[in-house]
This record gives sequence, structure tokens and C-alpha cells, in this order.
Amino acid sequence: PGCVSSGPPRVSDKVAQRQSARIGSSIKLPCPVEGDPPPLIMWTKDGRNIHSGWIRFRILRMGLKIKEVEADDSGTYVCKATNGFGSVNINHTLIVIDDSASDKTEPAAADGAETQRSADGLSEKLVRPRFTHPTKMRKRRIERPVGSSVRLKCMASGNPRPEIVWLKDDSALTEREVGQGRQKRWTLTLRSLTPEQSGKYTCRVSNQAGEINATYYIEVIQRTSSKPVLTGTHPVNTTVDYGGTTSFQCKVRSDVKPVIQWLKRVEYYEESRYNSTIEVGDHRFVVLPTGEVWSRPDGSYLNKLLITRAKEEDAGMYICLGANTMGYSFRSAFLTVLPDTRRPIPPIFSPAYNPLPWPVIVGIPAGIVLIFGAVLLWFCQSRKHCPPPKALPSSHRPPYRERERGCVAPASLSSGPDKDCMASMNYEEYLAQQQLLLTHPALPPKVYPKIFTDIHTHTHSHVDGKVHQHQHIHFQC
Repeated sequence: PGCVSSGPPRVSDKVAQRQSARIGSSIKLPCPVEGDPPPLIMWTKDGRNIHSGWIRFRILRMGLKIKEVEADDSGTYVCKATNGFGSVNINHTLIVIDDSASDKTEPAAADGAETQRSADGLSEKLVRPRFTHPTKMRKRRIERPVGSSVRLKCMASGNPRPEIVWLKDDSALTEREVGQGRQKRWTLTLRSLTPEQSGKYTCRVSNQAGEINATYYIEVIQRTSSKPVLTGTHPVNTTVDYGGTTSFQCKVRSDVKPVIQWLKRVEYYEESRYNSTIEVGDHRFVVLPTGEVWSRPDGSYLNKLLITRAKEEDAGMYICLGANTMGYSFRSAFLTVLPDTRRPIPPIFSPAYNPLPWPVIVGIPAGIVLIFGAVLLWFCQSRKHCPPPKALPSSHRPPYRERERGCVAPASLSSGPDKDCMASMNYEEYLAQQQLLLTHPALPPKVYPKIFTDIHTHTHSHVDGKVHQHQHIHFQC
């Protein structure tokens, strides 16, 4: 229980597909998925990919967080989890509640209540307007390059609900400049900035109880041709568990859209693993696949390098390189991959000591002994047996019998002087054989290089008292 086997991602918990949030609030859309290997999470809204350029949206491990919800945030959100085995989707429908929609009915109700209360001599309590998110309004002087965007916030509350008016250099902005719909008026969005849009922007919030205002100073900077500059602190040194997922970020400010590339330093013993490397300074690097470059509202560009299922070879130095036609800038960071604690660490032997496996140690001597034994057996058999004699006519066949040793009588025509065979026969057989050789002049003369003249006498005593004596002559054929 609790273990996740390898396979496609799956939903680990039930989720409510319909979600609702009020304007100005925050909400988290859950995406409870699990899988092995860990899945890669991607979010879309109405078919558009959500990335880091969506500054109010933050993709978390188990969901999507939306800050300061606006009416335009309503729609269909899809969480897609993917790994090497497959993918799974979780759909959400976000409904944004606009409290201002009830303003049309509230005044009538309020007037009725006020009329009734006035009859009783009572008056409704009034609340002066106040900004609901003052911490997000601290930066009042903003610089933006030409073509970028900016958002000015003035969320406020009060009783009755206050009205807001936007002014530029003390002149009211038109409905088209501010945006359609009351909910958009609380945040002024200026897109594709031009130098003419520089100036003082003021939001004036008021109701029957009072009035407040906030002023922003916007300076639109004319772009100048220069090489890219890496802003912020990214990429930063990162540590990841074995098999885990992590990422490096790179934020580049450039007058034109830059080329952002990620490089990984290759150690000298790793060069053979890569088809091609490039040299930067005193080191060699391999170019890594790069994802989409996102344009941010502040005029900078963002790119991420995602590392999934981290292994030991993923550790090392990484470089983010930003380049345009005027030059390039880069910054490095290191990735540390923690050891895999799920598998045993194999014993480490010194290079000087590399023992052979025991099957090799036993098998080599056994094989040598087996081969030597086979050769020795073959040699003994070849020395022990002589070729069979050629057949003679039955009338001339010598009256002797071959011994069990399989040796050939000296009368064999096939015997050669190079064949050695020790045989044993009695004296009468020997004389009969010599007589046979003399009576067959057609047979070639046989030369016996050596005759053993020692004669062995054997005496056999039988049960009936008879004594039989015979002699044997040993010779070399």
C-alpha cells in the first residue's frame, strides 16, 4: 500500500470540476496526480498554455494558484499530466463572481431600507473607501521599455460600494482606455507601451463617506541597441533527489527578442557520449534542447530548462546563454543529484585488484585437465592396438591363435618394420610359421631386426597327475 508502480499517471483524489472565486480573491485549482516516473504537469486555459509569463498564475506541484482573480479568468482549465507511459487530464470550470453585478439592485434595496429607517429616525452606517491590497501598490514609480505592458492596481472597498475613476496627468481616461466592464476598472492595464504613454496615472476612489486616491508614475524608456542582460539571480545552484524533477530559470532583458540557449559542461571523460560539443573558454559544452521563450509584461524574456528523472550524469555545470545581434551574456549554475538511496551501493574494488569470477577460476584448470586426459587416452590407445592382419588362405593359415591383447602374428603381411608389437607363441607354432614362410616363395621376405633368444618354460600340472610343459619365445615384430 502506498507504493506507485511504473505506468501512466493517474488521479489520486477526487476533485470538484466546478470552482468559483470572487474578484480580487485567490484560488487554487487542484491537480492530484501521481505516477512512476513522476509526470510532467502542464496547464491550459481555454486551450492556451499557461506559463511563467502569466504573472498572476503560479503552477504548483499539486495545482494551479491564481492571485487577484479577475473576471477574464473565468473559463475552462485543464491540468495535463504526462510521463513516458501516457497522460491523464483533469478539467476545471472556473466561475468568477462579480459583486458589482448586484450594485443595480443594492441601491434600490438600500434606498428602501434607508427610507424605512429614516421613518424610525435611524440612518444607515457609512464606511469610507479603503484600499484592500495596499502592499501591492507600494511601487509607484515604474519604468518600462517600449512595447512592454504594465498593470496598475487600485482595489478598494467601502459602504456603499465606491466608484473609481482613472486619470492621466489629471485628465480622465476614456472608457475605451480603461476597459469595458466595472471589474476591469480596479486594475488599469496598459499594453504595447509607447513613449507618449509616459506620465502620471491616478486612481480616484469615492463614495458618500469620502474619497481616496493613489498615483503611479510611468516612464516608458526608448529601446537602445545593446546586448542582452541576464536579470535577477537565476539560474541558481540546485539540488535534486535521484529520479526527481527540477528546473533552471533564465530571465533575459533585451531590446529585441533574444535567443536563449542552455549548455551543459562536458567533462573530458564524457566527450565520447556526445555527437558534437562546442568550446566556451577552456571547457567544452553540449547544447541542450530549449523550450519556448516567453515574453513577460516587464519587457524581459524568460526560459526554463526542465530536468526530469534526474541521474548522476545530469549533475554538473549548466549555462544560460542569451544572445541577440549585438552580443551575448551568460550565467552558470550547478546541479547536484543526491545518491539513489533505493538501491544498494555496489562494492568498490581498487583498479589493481580485479578478481576473476569463481566459474572461470574452476573452469580453466578443469578444462586443461580434461583436454590433457583425452590426448593421453588417445595416445595410449594408438600405441596399444595394431592394425588387423591381411587374410591368408585357410590352407596356409598358421595354427596359432591370437592373444586377447589383439597383437598380430609375425606372418601378417601388413605389419611394417615401424610397427612394434609384443606377441607370445609356443615353439611348435613358431616352427610351423617359419615352414609356411618357406613354402610360399611369392611372399616377400620378412626381415626381423631383433629376436629375443630367451626362452621361458612354463609347466602346468593337471589334476589327473599329468604334467604339461611348453616354451614361449618373445620377439619384436
